[in-house]
Amino acid sequence: MSKTNPEADLEASDDQLNRAIEELRGVLQEEEQRAGAPAREATATNPGVILNIPVDVQIVLGSAEMQVSDLMALQKGSTVALNRRIGEPVDVVVNGRRIARGEITVLENDPSRFGIRLTEIVTTKKGG
Repeated sequence: MSKTNPEADLEASDDQLNRAIEELRGVLQEEEQRAGAPAREATATNPGVILNIPVDVQIVLGSAEMQVSDLMALQKGSTVALNRRIGEPVDVVVNGRRIARGEITVLENDPSRFGIRLTEIVTTKKGG
């Protein structure tokens, strides 16, 4: 039975995530250059880079800080004020790391659902 090195697995996962971010950045740049053209062509050139990476994706609308007593007082129908306003960009977080920002949009094919339109890919900073 062989033991795996959690640090090596984490570094490999970070490298894969960095490559995926770079691929997304390229797709977004190509989409801006070719306004209206489908962006699938760029991802089709090297789909293996991102297809096998398990990720936890979160869309962060905002956050709030409150005392435990206020948290315990929450009930159905309570409203929690977030630190962002309507229309401000939301964060796209993958595996605990912000990779992009976007705007909330209603899906054309299903108006009862919404999604995120990416407007900015966060640049990666490689530590030495």
